[in-house]
Amino acid sequence: PISEYNNPALPLGMFPMLFLFGIAGFDDDTRPMAVSARKQAKYFLDLAVGAFAITVHTSAHLTHILTRKVHLFTHFMVHHSHFDVLAKKLSTVSPTTLERLSDQLQKEPSYSNLSEPDRQALNLLNQVNTIAACIPGSQSSKIFIHNDIHSDFVYFGVPHVFFTCNPNPAHSPLFQVMFGDYSIDLTQCFPCLVPSREHAICLAQDPIAAADFFQFSVKAIFMHLFGWDFDTATSTEHGGILGHIEAFYSTSE
Repeated sequence: PISEYNNPALPLGMFPMLFLFGIAGFDDDTRPMAVSARKQAKYFLDLAVGAFAITVHTSAHLTHILTRKVHLFTHFMVHHSHFDVLAKKLSTVSPTTLERLSDQLQKEPSYSNLSEPDRQALNLLNQVNTIAACIPGSQSSKIFIHNDIHSDFVYFGVPHVFFTCNPNPAHSPLFQVMFGDYSIDLTQCFPCLVPSREHAICLAQDPIAAADFFQFSVKAIFMHLFGWDFDTATSTEHGGILGHIEAFYSTSE
């Protein structure tokens, strides 16, 4: 099998029509200046030509690459008194056993049919805590965000406003421009939009533009509605509709 880690040639072989010259893979050590995979993926997906954003499976594959790289920073935490015993036992568990155990639990979450080696491996894993706060959506990342918010309570106090927003690109002229339809005149109060069916097709073809639209909209709301300066991380001189904001915490679902 081809390795998914530290393999710059992997995307070149998977998408030859996007890498016509067979160069520009991720994590390429031959570059004069190092470029992180995350920054390179963001650059590719934001290219004006849109080839990477609208090519089927490309965005999903780039997300998979970045997620697998983040898993490299996952580690275990155990109680100090159990460290020596658990460390020796965990070192004897083979990757094949863990893979078999994972497949078995996905198919049938019952423990009764587990073999003895699989049962011992499961008992060991139940005695350790997985530290994976850098993996978005993981239980560890949720706990990290929870603790981060509570630390803000100590410094700034309990928040006074809970605000939820959901910018919808489905009927937005701004999204159409981000998609590449420059026939939309944003200077008009009510721009003429394409039919709903074509708009839905554009949204399905370029989810990256939809994500950019969401990020741009949320940032614009905080800048122009709440008066927040992202460059200085402080409230603007005149503030916003709620006055001057001392701090805020935001997460995306």
